[in-house]
Amino acid sequence: MNAADCDYMARALRLAERGLYTTSPNPRVGCLLVKNGQVIAEGWHYRAGEAHAEVHALQQAGEAARGATAYVTLEPCNHTGRTGPCSQALIAAGVSRLVYAMEDPNPQVAGAGLAALEAAGIQGDGPLLEESARALNPGFIKRMSRGLPLVRIKQAMSLDGRTAMASGESKWITGPRAREDVQRLRARSCALVSGIGTLLQDDAALTVRAAELNLPEADAIAARQPLRVILDSRLRLPRTAELLRHPGPILLVHAGQVEPERLAAWPEQVELLALPGKDGRIDLPGLLRELGRRQCNEVLVEAGAQVSGSFLRLGLVDEVIIYMAPKLMGSLARPLFELPLNTMAASLSLKIRDMRTLGADWRITATPDIEY
Repeated sequence: MNAADCDYMARALRLAERGLYTTSPNPRVGCLLVKNGQVIAEGWHYRAGEAHAEVHALQQAGEAARGATAYVTLEPCNHTGRTGPCSQALIAAGVSRLVYAMEDPNPQVAGAGLAALEAAGIQGDGPLLEESARALNPGFIKRMSRGLPLVRIKQAMSLDGRTAMASGESKWITGPRAREDVQRLRARSCALVSGIGTLLQDDAALTVRAAELNLPEADAIAARQPLRVILDSRLRLPRTAELLRHPGPILLVHAGQVEPERLAAWPEQVELLALPGKDGRIDLPGLLRELGRRQCNEVLVEAGAQVSGSFLRLGLVDEVIIYMAPKLMGSLARPLFELPLNTMAASLSLKIRDMRTLGADWRITATPDIEY
């Protein structure tokens, strides 16, 4: 492989990014077809159930695909799901070479697509720019390898680490650029998780709002609303909650042992799920296993200090995103996480992966500095 291969793969990765908000539960994939040093076709996967990136590119190229090199950001699939196997489509089109960024992370199928192409006499080269390819699909990779979604916690805080006044007032800590970024985090997520305390305090809808995304095709992106997961151990959510006024599925998770009348008369969009844990709490590891079973790749936790702290204490968090506003809210205001730690030795270390400004605010992206 050479510099030109890297350039073409980088272009294919940019194509894959165009499906960032729409491919769930499928991976984001891009494909470039090159012949005689010229790009003859390109494609990306847009939505689950529709044509994959390779098929889009092959349809665009037509007969010109014969003898071309295909640059694909993920090993072509070799099985039939809602669409046919891309490996067979590439073979039928007569491509002569495949350059791939990474193998399929599903251990049950990894390498099968490459093997099929090799058996057909198609040269396979890779992986190439694998780290960038993996960064496009962290949730898909985790679900395929471990059966669990990638979990992000999002919090907004003041410079002195406070998330709300003692009264619960919190609108708005951060500015419009940060709130726009949160909308994009929601849009790329398969599920949003919040606690009943936050819902009772803020009466939030927890929706992706097209007007606040500031993205091309915002309406199409917002048409796929993530699953809203509410942790409500005793089913205290009011039937008048703003959450219920907006279309889209809701998973209302309780801890069992609730009054029968609380189980009845929920809107059709609401599914009740009992996941009893210890001390009348909800089983959070069990919840993540269930969301993985439901093909959730990326989960965004938007909750208060108690729920967010519980995810952290149990070692369930892959990434923490904190929006920090240049203001002080004082010592009476509420803390970022409920983490009852008493010694420095007990503190939770984080690795800061990224820091950037969003208007007047900062966004800090960090990962727990431990192996779970």
